[in-house]
Amino acid sequence: MKTSIATVSISGNLREKLDAIAKAGFYGIEIFEQDFIADEGSPREIGNMIRDHGLQITLFQPFRDFEGLTGDLRKRAFDRARHKFDLMTELGTDHILICSSTHPKALGGVDRAADDFAELGEIAKGYEIQVGYEALAWGGHVNDHRDAWEIVRRADHPNVGVVLDSFHTLARKIDPDTIRRIPADKISFVQLADAPLIDMDLLYWSRHFRNMPGEGDLPVTDFMRAVAATGYDGPISLEIFNDQFRGGSPAGLARDGYRSLIALMDDVRRAEPALRINAPDIPPRVPVDGVEFIEFATRGTEAEALSGLLAAMGFTHVGDHIAKDVALWQQGDIRIILNRETEGFASTAFNMHGTSICDIGLRVADAHTTTERAVALAAAPFEQPVGPGELQIPAIRSVGGSVLHFIDEASGLTDVWTIEFKPAGGAKTGAGLSRVDHVAETMSYDEMLSWSLFYTAIFDMGRSPMVDVIDPDGLVRSQAIRTPDGATRITLNGAETHRTLAGGFLADSFGGAVQHVAFSTDDIFASAEEMAGFGFSPLPMTGNYYKDLEARFSIDPEQLARMRAFNILYDEDAEGAFFQFYSQPFAGGTFFEIVQRVDGYDGYGAPNAPFRIAAQKRLMRPKGMPRQE
Repeated sequence: MKTSIATVSISGNLREKLDAIAKAGFYGIEIFEQDFIADEGSPREIGNMIRDHGLQITLFQPFRDFEGLTGDLRKRAFDRARHKFDLMTELGTDHILICSSTHPKALGGVDRAADDFAELGEIAKGYEIQVGYEALAWGGHVNDHRDAWEIVRRADHPNVGVVLDSFHTLARKIDPDTIRRIPADKISFVQLADAPLIDMDLLYWSRHFRNMPGEGDLPVTDFMRAVAATGYDGPISLEIFNDQFRGGSPAGLARDGYRSLIALMDDVRRAEPALRINAPDIPPRVPVDGVEFIEFATRGTEAEALSGLLAAMGFTHVGDHIAKDVALWQQGDIRIILNRETEGFASTAFNMHGTSICDIGLRVADAHTTTERAVALAAAPFEQPVGPGELQIPAIRSVGGSVLHFIDEASGLTDVWTIEFKPAGGAKTGAGLSRVDHVAETMSYDEMLSWSLFYTAIFDMGRSPMVDVIDPDGLVRSQAIRTPDGATRITLNGAETHRTLAGGFLADSFGGAVQHVAFSTDDIFASAEEMAGFGFSPLPMTGNYYKDLEARFSIDPEQLARMRAFNILYDEDAEGAFFQFYSQPFAGGTFFEIVQRVDGYDGYGAPNAPFRIAAQKRLMRPKGMPRQE
């Protein structure tokens, strides 16, 4: 599989881009003319530099406004083409993209354009160059790949083919199956981009909102199935224009691009097994059956305070590690680890972020297969020394610098709690909390697409629509990632400013990932009452909130009074109802949540978020006050 990416797709100068693209594992690049012109090297030097990185130049682009011109304009178009062919010879590449004309003086007509490309093909033949014609979605006369193919077919020249671009086809809602009728040897090149569904001008949409396959809403898999059905075996290349990406990390963007291509081609193979696809054979997406454990890196008085909070929530200190300063707390199927070690990954995480969630364990059917797929999709494996009597549990570096461990029953990894931990002898209490409902991760808004792709590419998880969470000091974008059965849920919260609660957490924790964990109960009133008896102090809500609930919903007065007494929030939709209450914030803005889902409610209480955030901010340091160390 010849993976390629256009240099315009990622940030940085040409040399920074090449370094990132090569390290990500790509076969080659489309060199975007602007990147080439801005570099100080000669064409030959640039070509050699690219090959020194182990990359091939798969395409030179773009060449604009060629076909349909007359008189001097037509002559100048051919002169420009010869100049670019000379340049390509020095660079050492033999494929060029010519996009359909938007020139105001270009004339239409399939035969006219075909004659232009037949003549150009003869010139290209002398240079041993392949010309690819692409239908821009906003092209002046040609904006459909079917018309571009007809022009190429009539030009009937071996050095002229058609370029297929998923955005230009899918943005215009053209049936991608029409591609199956194009002979493979007449497809010069294939470009890929996804995009969110937005009703706007096609050019503006294309230039600002494209993203990696799997990050948007276009049926890119169907597009690639059609391409693969032709027998095309040339480069598969990303061409992404995105405002967020322009300021992102070149290494991170290149890694995401590579991950998206491998995941996409794996999806294509599985959707249509009869297709012959030259792509890595990797394990399928992995079902996740819940969260096995949550691990905090913590020490000293912060560790004591966290232990007290867990006890007040009904958790029991059930075990201590056989060799490390690690305590296991449990309630129902929820396991929380407090790691006080002064060496190893947790120690490093504490030194960087303070008390924070550094590791999450996921229950999967096959831990080793999960790791194999993740590594094939550019995730970094994680290992640290294992002592006597300890299990080697497969793990990867997660997004945000934390770790994901994978635990399965078949490999005996679920026995880790009896093998590595000795009973602590704590008297069991409990407040009816049964399992982890969801884990909420916080990142900068610019990183949300990357984090979403990480989870949906590796695991059998899907994305919900993005929603806006109103903070008194700004906007936070939120998107839920979940398994089909809802057993595992992760919410991604993208902060645009440090003034929001989410942004402040990122700033104070120096980029900590998990900001809160929600625990599920079958009876939230009983849980709240039990926890109150243990000394738990919930996040206090205003009287105005409950007066508003009374006006908005038909809630029994007695129940509303109990909700107010325990600071329980409420939401409902057509499918069911949702109850929730929160701990007070600790460790720089981390917090716990208790939830009860009634009937088919599948959300996260988003309408309550502004009131929850306002209540949390009242308990945290005032605006402008620096963090005390």
